[in-house]
Amino acid sequence: MIGIDVGGANLKIVDDSGVHIHPCPLWKHAPLGELLENYRGNEAAVVMTGELADCFTSKMDGIRWIVSTVKGVFSDARFYGTDGQFYQEPVPALAAANWFASAVYLLSLYRGTLFVDMGSTTTDIVPLRDLENLKGLSDLQRLQKGYLVYHGLLRTSIPSFVRAIRIQGVLTPVSSENFALTADMHLILKHISTKEYTCETPDGRSPTLDSAVRRIARLVCADPEEVGGIIGVQGMADQIWEAEKERITLAVRRVEREAGTTGIVCAGTGGKLFAPLLWGIDLYKDLGDVAGALPAYAVREVALRTAGC
Repeated sequence: MIGIDVGGANLKIVDDSGVHIHPCPLWKHAPLGELLENYRGNEAAVVMTGELADCFTSKMDGIRWIVSTVKGVFSDARFYGTDGQFYQEPVPALAAANWFASAVYLLSLYRGTLFVDMGSTTTDIVPLRDLENLKGLSDLQRLQKGYLVYHGLLRTSIPSFVRAIRIQGVLTPVSSENFALTADMHLILKHISTKEYTCETPDGRSPTLDSAVRRIARLVCADPEEVGGIIGVQGMADQIWEAEKERITLAVRRVEREAGTTGIVCAGTGGKLFAPLLWGIDLYKDLGDVAGALPAYAVREVALRTAGC
């Protein structure tokens, strides 16, 4: 059996050979079915978040399309919902159920802790205490409760959380244009490699250090030499990183305080980076590479348990 997580930007698959992550931007009509063909012949357990992609007129429209596309390759595929049930047809409960699959899997291993899963686009903050209180939560409700922060390691537009940056001592407003992403900042600070810069760049250029430097300088409508060259841009990146750390840490501490959890476990593409900052457990050390695609791994494990395997 394989586990599949159909996101809006990436397709993540876990099978006996390991983790497979394929860029798959659904809003650009990415070939989801063609990517899945490489895994035909397996049983499949599936979760999704891609139904929110704005190529769909509604979440149910997205759910129907994803279910139909997946079943075109895996006719007996089972889809996990936020009610803790598996389905073979499109139902509202399938919307954004990937975090719930992770919570169900982790509950027996880390009960009482706070689960923080930072992906390329969003960060899930899930108290692993009472599963019943998590069932049926929509993305809207999770945003309201602080369980979902729309901020990721790679794809977040920097002006969405940074309003001004000090340039040579002068507090300078940031342009609201989508000139640079968090991936650019992390690349400059060597938190990620060019290979790990897996999303599209804002300007369509390559994910190289030189290009990232130009994109960050553009945040204040400048070329790199206007802000002090590479050293000046690194200073800008440091300030952006401080703002990101503050945003995620405040969100985590709020839920931790309100839920009464003790201890933190971290996963996702940003898990390794934030685990030491939050004094948390890095699930990459406990679970290996599947921590980078935990919902796909988790739904596979939950399906196997349900089948009695």
